[in-house]
Amino acid sequence: MVDVTLGLAILLATGMLFAHIAKQFSLPSVTGFILAGLVLGPSGFGWLTEQTVGHKLDHFTQIALMLIAFGIGEHVELRKLGAISKHVLTICCSQALVTFLLVSTSTLVVSWLFAAEHAMSSHIILALLLGALSLPSAPAAILHMVREFEAKGPLTSILMAVIAMGDALAIMIYGITLSIAHQLQGSGAGSLFAGIIGSFSEIGGSIIIGTCTGLLIDVTLHKLHTKGEMLTAGLALLLLCGELTQLMGFSPLLAGMAAGFILINREERDVRLFRNLNGFEPPMYVLFFTLAGVHLDLSMLSQAGWVGLTYFIARIIGKYAGSRLGAMSSHAEPVVRKYLGLAMIPQAGVAIGLVFILAGDALLVDYAPRIIPIVLAGVVLAELFGPILARQAFIKSNEVSPDVQQKDSGKGQSLLHRAFFHSEELSLAPWTNDKLYPSGAPQGVVIFGAANYATVRGLARVATILAHHFYALPMSVRVLENKLDEEKIDLAASSRFLPETDEVNNMGYSLLTWVEYGVAATRLIAAVNAHHTKALVLGYPLGRTPMGIQKIVDKVASSVPCPVVAVRFVGRFSSNSILVPFLHVKELDDLLPILEAMGAASQPVITLMQMMPADCTRQDLQMIEREISEWAELNLLEFDTNYHAVAAESRLEAILKEAKKHDLIILKAVRMHGVNRFFRGSLANAVVKNCSNSVFAVYSNHD
Repeated sequence: MVDVTLGLAILLATGMLFAHIAKQFSLPSVTGFILAGLVLGPSGFGWLTEQTVGHKLDHFTQIALMLIAFGIGEHVELRKLGAISKHVLTICCSQALVTFLLVSTSTLVVSWLFAAEHAMSSHIILALLLGALSLPSAPAAILHMVREFEAKGPLTSILMAVIAMGDALAIMIYGITLSIAHQLQGSGAGSLFAGIIGSFSEIGGSIIIGTCTGLLIDVTLHKLHTKGEMLTAGLALLLLCGELTQLMGFSPLLAGMAAGFILINREERDVRLFRNLNGFEPPMYVLFFTLAGVHLDLSMLSQAGWVGLTYFIARIIGKYAGSRLGAMSSHAEPVVRKYLGLAMIPQAGVAIGLVFILAGDALLVDYAPRIIPIVLAGVVLAELFGPILARQAFIKSNEVSPDVQQKDSGKGQSLLHRAFFHSEELSLAPWTNDKLYPSGAPQGVVIFGAANYATVRGLARVATILAHHFYALPMSVRVLENKLDEEKIDLAASSRFLPETDEVNNMGYSLLTWVEYGVAATRLIAAVNAHHTKALVLGYPLGRTPMGIQKIVDKVASSVPCPVVAVRFVGRFSSNSILVPFLHVKELDDLLPILEAMGAASQPVITLMQMMPADCTRQDLQMIEREISEWAELNLLEFDTNYHAVAAESRLEAILKEAKKHDLIILKAVRMHGVNRFFRGSLANAVVKNCSNSVFAVYSNHD
């Protein structure tokens, strides 16, 4: 048996790993979580199964479902739904009716064709039950995608309301269908009425408990003021709500939705608990969906047969056609008509729960072996492919946050491109600024390493800009292992430095060249010492793993007397907007020559951002901003400069967030190596590895 704590650790770590992999192929993270569960479960390596962990982790699923359901309730705000309430009601009923009729009819025909030996009543009962079981969706998956994509708009608003109402309607229709099935089995005339009463009882009881929980949370929040107290009290009440509904045989999902619905629609509209729970939800999402994947068994696909395939296809068609018909009937916006049906495909928890209720029904127990493989196979496919279709719905409707869409766009294509072709290419626009004129009496050189042909033109441009500032000349240094490598590269010395020569000439300068033989770091140091070197420019490799030359950078930076600028190029190189993050104003003095050089070359907007401790006061920030202002007025008066101080909980995240608004980052790197670097880390290296902008990491000779 696997220990519960170890099981949780495996679930969380594997879920996050597969979510990251899924994002590289432009897939939703939900799909990655479920795939992780499949790998861990009986369909994969079998590390987490009923035999190894039993049902010890299932309770965490119920906790996650309650919190997710509470979050769904936040999206059903009557004030916002006023204009779309007619759309929601019409679409909800239409998609349920069309899906039920289509699934029931198609599975009845296929079941009768492939199993004609059974009585017609048996085929009808099977078809009706499958029609009812096809109605629930996957509110947890949809809510997670809405949060992940930061989706907003008419489609998202209507979708969340339809999902919330749809599962309540699905439970009611299932209860009625169960009663009809009992009648067809000959259980008595009173069963239909009893089934209807039972359905309304489950729905009503769940809503009552959820409503009371929502009101109690609202009263409690008014008496609490700290974030910790609100989170603790709110979580306690929600978990109590979930346990109580389970104990009474009601639906925790509906109760959680009702609690969130009540809280968001109160006159006070207190959303503090929703916001506080946002930080608690990510691990719950990973746990919930990865554990759901563990419980999916791919062997069900083969057992479902033709009826299972028909069920899956008919459900997709029914959800899409029913949603479109309802949207057209209620005159909803075009994006809702086109794409709502795609977002309704995922199916999970509620459907599985209803299946196991069926398995415990004494009158219909004979149908369970036929229905369970069909529905579970449909859930497997819907959970794998449904989020992908839903993602397309959000993207096609233009409701994905621009920042998320820009970050996500092209990941799958670029990953495949790198895997089968080459790593990346530097996009370098032609030099369109005025030509730079060299000094009549050059004072030294700015050296750049020319080891990588993919980056050499970009490095040549940076080096020429710096050389112009320092009244120096650019020099390309190529280090070869030995003289035999010269023949392998090119016998003609005139063509050996052709790319960088062309770039430098276009900018108005002439290029000096130098060849060294031996170990890269050692020979670069020798080249610097052999010339009056004003600065050394080195380039990180292109691609997602730029730190391959960090040992060379560290060794060279700690051994040469001049500044070292380590450049990482990402995408199209531009310097129209430059971000300069720093910890102390004195760092700006070391960065000033680089800022002046880049500023003179392209006249950019320069943003100075000092990162302060998270607990600093507003007065502290204002004092620091005055200090930055004084430095900028003294040193960058001729440039367009912005400045601000931020209270950063994470320095790296603060930089990455601000970097989205800029083309280039210039920051100071600290010369550290060995044990000191291992324990203290490097902010500059972290930015180089994680940022999607080009970065200049400047190693000053004043360290």
